[in-house]
Amino acid sequence: MILLVVYVYGIVITKRDDTGILALKSFHHTQFQTKDLGQLNYFLDIEVTRSKKGIVLSQRKYTLNLLEETRKSGCKPCSMPMDSNLKLMKEDNDSFEDPERYKRLVGKSNFLTITRLDIAYSIRVVSQFMSSPIVKHWVALEQILCYLNRAPGQGPLYQNYGHTSIECFTDVDWARSRWIGDQLPVTVFLWEEILFLRKARSKV
Repeated sequence: MILLVVYVYGIVITKRDDTGILALKSFHHTQFQTKDLGQLNYFLDIEVTRSKKGIVLSQRKYTLNLLEETRKSGCKPCSMPMDSNLKLMKEDNDSFEDPERYKRLVGKSNFLTITRLDIAYSIRVVSQFMSSPIVKHWVALEQILCYLNRAPGQGPLYQNYGHTSIECFTDVDWARSRWIGDQLPVTVFLWEEILFLRKARSKV
């Protein structure tokens, strides 16, 4: 089986059989005049780096541009994306002066969760208040940016050895918070790396 990923003008082809890939490339070039750019290094703001251990996916350039845009490239890096004891609630007082700016930044930061699962929970929290953010919510969002400034090129390493099974774990009490509600957190691992985090409604 050949996997073919197409987005607008970009195409990614992957398969273990090199002969099959070459045949598909030749067909596409004949039919659509496509250009072969070689091994995948960059696609949809995702950088691909290869080593003897495997493949690393990162969004370093996107992260640096976001930090530059928000003037956080020179901020003091944080060791955590969010304080574990922080309680964010919907409040009417102390409204943030530019809600649209808050929405844009949450949206751009959310795109980073493709490779930065370590900020997925924090982004989920601040996204709860996009309709009417207050200053406290903005401060929490800024801390996420300062955390990203700590290691802008960080990303998962998908190793080229070991098992390929998918493992799923859940903990009823893990990361319980007042604003998430009655939900169960689920973590999925593939090749010993986090594949995605998800909150599922509890039926208990």
